[in-house]
Amino acid sequence: MKVAIVKYNAGNIQSLTFALNRLGTTPVLSDDPEILLTADKVIFPGQGEASSAMRSLRAAGLDQVLRQLKQPFLGVCLGMQLMCTSSEENDTQGLGIIPEKVLRFADPSVKVPHMGWNDITDLKSPLTQGIDEHSYLYFVHSYYVPLSEYTIATCAYPQPFSAALHKDNYYAIQPHPEKSADAGMKLLDNFLKL
Repeated sequence: MKVAIVKYNAGNIQSLTFALNRLGTTPVLSDDPEILLTADKVIFPGQGEASSAMRSLRAAGLDQVLRQLKQPFLGVCLGMQLMCTSSEENDTQGLGIIPEKVLRFADPSVKVPHMGWNDITDLKSPLTQGIDEHSYLYFVHSYYVPLSEYTIATCAYPQPFSAALHKDNYYAIQPHPEKSADAGMKLLDNFLKL
């Protein structure tokens, strides 16, 4: 199986690569449209700031390529947020794959960023098969996607938000699976088996 990780101006590539290696997969890091279009699976990770990440994607023409993919695709953290229509982070226009707006946490009772272990609920997808309700995953983010028809897992901080999304062949998760122990590895394994 050929797994491609989208190469652009975003961090968190090494730990994701090591996690995939532990699952028996050697991914290729690439910004080559042909490699991304022909891979069996594509993973779109990210840590960083939305507007600069989108500028990098557009400069490489990857914004157009990512919208064309037909194979299973997984956006992680910032990757998930960039898949949406827009983000409040520096008023950024996203890829528009999932028609949702990314919002900043605004509840004064919680610290921003939301950082650390939190449980996920309302699991309803092959992506979360075999993961127990209230399993804990590792989050680091200041922005979130509200609940919608595309939500396949929920988290609360303190208001409920989308921990995972699904539309067509596109999947997205807010927590970092490579930092989320057994539940995170199960999630990645499930993605590889889609």
